[in-house]
Amino acid sequence: MAATRLIALHHTKGRTLHKCLSERTDYAMNPDKTDNGTFVTSYACDPKTASEEFLLSKRNYEQITGRKRSGDVIAYQIRQSFRPGEITPEEANRIGYETAMRFTKGNHAFVVATHTDKAHVHNHVIFNSTTLDCQKKFRDFLGSGMALGRLSNIICLENGYSVIAPAPYHSKTTYIHEDRGPSFRDKLRDAIDIALSKKPKSFDDFLKELTSQGYEIKRGKHTAVRGNGQQRFIRFRSLGKGYTEADLLKKIEGVSKGADLKSEKQPAYMDDSFDLLLNLQDIIAKGKGKGYETWAKKFNVKNVMKAILFFQEQGLRTYAELEKRAGDTAERFDKLSSDIKAYEKRLKEISELRGNIINYSKTKLIYNQYRQSGYNKKFFAEHKDEIMAHKAAKDSFNKIEGKLPSVKELNAEYEEVLSKKRAAYAEYKQVKKDMQTYQVAKYDIDKILGIDSQQKETKREEQTR
Repeated sequence: MAATRLIALHHTKGRTLHKCLSERTDYAMNPDKTDNGTFVTSYACDPKTASEEFLLSKRNYEQITGRKRSGDVIAYQIRQSFRPGEITPEEANRIGYETAMRFTKGNHAFVVATHTDKAHVHNHVIFNSTTLDCQKKFRDFLGSGMALGRLSNIICLENGYSVIAPAPYHSKTTYIHEDRGPSFRDKLRDAIDIALSKKPKSFDDFLKELTSQGYEIKRGKHTAVRGNGQQRFIRFRSLGKGYTEADLLKKIEGVSKGADLKSEKQPAYMDDSFDLLLNLQDIIAKGKGKGYETWAKKFNVKNVMKAILFFQEQGLRTYAELEKRAGDTAERFDKLSSDIKAYEKRLKEISELRGNIINYSKTKLIYNQYRQSGYNKKFFAEHKDEIMAHKAAKDSFNKIEGKLPSVKELNAEYEEVLSKKRAAYAEYKQVKKDMQTYQVAKYDIDKILGIDSQQKETKREEQTR
């Protein structure tokens, strides 16, 4: 996976053009960052004289075109960062060279410097704003950064590396870090799905379900909730489509409000496969008009056919099978959610214990000197942070039963738990989708069969006799 960024390099006031160019190229080709220049390559220029060659091309540009340099962009930099441990510096440099060549179409001289001084290997590509024929300049078009990102993704895919999933421009996407797990908003969305799977009869019942999951509710103009570990409340309206208070009311009631439906191009839905059947009696009672009633009836007929086809495709023969399938997916979703929380808790414990062991080892010498000094106050004042860190680490060890594990053992366990959490998280996305599909399908089948809550209760009583 490579994250990219396109940066325009400007001519700084008070400095010569040559000075500005050399500072940028010298930083990129820093021997301490590029393994003494091992991971530096170039195109149409010599890395040692790149700044002089860039400067010469700009002078030739003025002579050939008769145009004086307008603006202060003297070069462009591409930053390309890779996931830690995914790629070697040699491969990263090759990928960077190919990215620069295809992005500039071979019309601009450039230098590719791969830095290895950070946990993540990353490239600094400096390319001349003036073309090789000295007749044109690079056009930094609208969306050039996005085009660079797409090109980098394509090259990574061609070479067997992971890519960053595309997202709509200016979208409010919540990114999930694999080590940290889902964000508070993602966890809240999952909690909402679980609460809706319990089929609350009202919005208050829905909020009670969230409360039972450990969420604190704040009522007001905009309802907000706060879970364990959160500092601030999160409003439903900030969770995105399908999770606003209005959307939740539609899902809970099972019907869409006439005013909302009229303003939308199509009815609100819970997922891409099914729409909730409309309550025709409510629509007639609200006096929406014959045209609207006709549309609602056609809408229901289409969704009845969808539900029946779904019933057949899934190999379901009885209502009891559908009810069981819906219940099983909800239970599996609950189980996966609990497992993920348990994995996250253990990962946090391992990280804290590993940190305490390392701190204990680092501060052991200082603490022994402190003891040998007879717990001298002056010595304590000079080494207070180390002494307190040592004591805190030692106190944490007293809470552990049995033998204290080594850092190597903790690292192995961390990788094992992290692998389990990733596998569970990958599964729970699909289970979440299945749960929503079965719940909506079951709702529509209930409407088709005319099964209401009272009939279900009577049916259960008959079965228990």
